[in-house]
Amino acid sequence: MSIGNQNNLRQIIKQQRLMSRLTLRALSEMSGLSSSHLSRIERGERFPSAHILRRIAGPLGFSESELFVSAGYLCPQPAALLESQKPGRLDPYVAAVLSQQPVETQRAVVTILIVMKSLGKGR
Repeated sequence: MSIGNQNNLRQIIKQQRLMSRLTLRALSEMSGLSSSHLSRIERGERFPSAHILRRIAGPLGFSESELFVSAGYLCPQPAALLESQKPGRLDPYVAAVLSQQPVETQRAVVTILIVMKSLGKGR
């Protein structure tokens, strides 16, 4: 795991906790982890194991696989991401190009496609 990925993961965890309006204490109670350990993860002093990521994924509103990809434990698999969203089939060329993009870009594109499809159904 590179330092850049470590910083990215700690920022993702902290940002999502704050966006979810959870205090460290609340996340601690929901995950069964100590608030001091969670704080060290957010400050980049500790790197979370897969076990820790499993425990915080749900309370933070992530799937385990999303955090595992962010931590570098799993490789991004855009086809699986797209199928889990089930907005419809994606053109194979678009899927191939998208698979070369960072996970954040993949998520943004999938979200945009879902919104566009839902808007199209309203007509």
